[in-house]
Amino acid sequence: MSDEDCDVVAEFIRSRGITRCPTACVLPTQGLITAADRIALEQYAVARDRVRRERAAARWRFMMLKGSEEHHQQETASTSP
Repeated sequence: MSDEDCDVVAEFIRSRGITRCPTACVLPTQGLITAADRIALEQYAVARDRVRRERAAARWRFMMLKGSEEHHQQETASTSP
């Protein structure tokens, strides 16, 4: 990228209030990812998936409990004199 292009991109970023470099989405990264970073990313993804599954299970348990309470209340109301 020429110096003139860099100046144009820098002005665009300043004038638009952009917080990320627009070229980051256009070109593939040239950096190398270390093994430690790959391992950390994998651990993060596993932990994030575990938390997502735990939350989904908690929501499911809540809905099942709520549904059984409502069913019990309906049965109780229908059998009351």
